[in-house]
Amino acid sequence: MRKRLALLALSGLAVLGMTVAPAGAEPAGGARDRHGDAGHSEKFVVVGHRGASGYRPEHTLASYELAARMGADYIEPDLVITKDGVLVARHEPEIGGTTDVAQRPEFADRKTTKTVDGRRVTGWFAEDFTLAELKTLRAVERIPDLRPDNTIYDGRFEVPTFQEIVNLSKRLSRELGRTVGLYIETKHPTYFADQGLALEPRLVEALTRNGLNRPGAKVYVQSFEVSNLKELDKRLRVPLVQLVSGSGAPYDFVRSGDPRTYDDLATPEGLAEIAGYAEGLGPVKDRIIPRNADGTLGEPTTLVDDAHRAGLAVHPWTFRAENAFLPTDLRSSDDPGAWGDIFAEYEAFLATGIDGVFADHPDIAVEAARTAGR
Repeated sequence: MRKRLALLALSGLAVLGMTVAPAGAEPAGGARDRHGDAGHSEKFVVVGHRGASGYRPEHTLASYELAARMGADYIEPDLVITKDGVLVARHEPEIGGTTDVAQRPEFADRKTTKTVDGRRVTGWFAEDFTLAELKTLRAVERIPDLRPDNTIYDGRFEVPTFQEIVNLSKRLSRELGRTVGLYIETKHPTYFADQGLALEPRLVEALTRNGLNRPGAKVYVQSFEVSNLKELDKRLRVPLVQLVSGSGAPYDFVRSGDPRTYDDLATPEGLAEIAGYAEGLGPVKDRIIPRNADGTLGEPTTLVDDAHRAGLAVHPWTFRAENAFLPTDLRSSDDPGAWGDIFAEYEAFLATGIDGVFADHPDIAVEAARTAGR
C-alpha cells in the first residue's frame, strides 16, 4: 500500500492544492503519496449535493454553477454512462424521473425493466441512449411536490457530460478566484461493469487527461461499493471516500457472498479497513446523530470520533431545508415542502466535529459553517 498522509489532523483536513498540472504529467499508480507534500489544514468543506439541487433541477450545469457561486467548495456529479461509453451526470441509471424522456414519443420503445443491484426497476436507462440521443432530452425537477419552484426550470437544461462539468469547474475557478473542486460518485459500478460499460477506467482516463489525477488536485472520488474503491486506490492519486448507507450492504459484498454490512463498515474495525484504501468516510447523517422513535433529533454516536481515530475525514449526507427531511422537532409546520429550522440541525452536527457536509442548499451550509467558526 502506498505511503499516505492522513487528511485529518486535530486541526482539520490536509489542503487540496489549487494548481493544475499538465495532463499526463504524473502517470497513475506508483508508490508516491497521493497528497504530495501537503501539510496545511483545509477549512470545513461544503459540497453542493448534485449542485444546488434545492434551487435548480439536479445534475445540471446550472445547478452546479449556482452551488459554486453560493460558496460551495465542491460540486458533486454522480456519474453514469451512455451506450457509446460517455460519462454523464445523473443520480441513477434510470432517467425517467429526472428528464422529460417519458414525454418523448420517439423513445417510448426504450422503456424497459432491468435489475439494478438486485432490485427490479422500470423506466428508461442512460446506457440505452447514445450521447447524441441523450442530449436531445431536458432535465426536470426530481421532487416537484416538495420543490415546486424548481419546476419553472423544467425543460431548460441538458444532461451534462463529465467533461462539460470539468470545463465548468475550471471556468468558475478562474471567475471566482478560487478552485471549485469535484466530488465525484461512481454510481452502481457492479451494474455497469456487468454490461461491459465499467465507469472506473473512463473516470481514470478523464481525470488524467484533464490533469486532475495527481496529488493536490481538488478532487474526491466516492462510492457505496468497496472493491471498486480498492481498485481505484491503485490508479488514482486523489482522496477516495467510502460511502456508508443507513442499512443494507455494499452490492459487491452481496454479489461476492461477503456477509458484512454497512453496520460492519461503521465499526472501529471496519473504519480501520477503510483507512487502508480511502481517506474519507461519507455516512448517511443518521449514523452520526440518529433520530429518536418519535422522529426528533437524538444523541450523537461515536462514529465521528471513531473515524477520526482511524485517520478518516467525515463528510455526512444529505442536509436539506424542507420539513420532510428534518427531524420532527425542527419542522416549522405540517407542510412537508416548507423550510424548517435547518440551522439548528447544522449546529448539532457541526458540534460533533464533522469535516464537511453535503448540502442541497449550499448557501445555508456556508452560513451555518461561518456562524460556527468553521
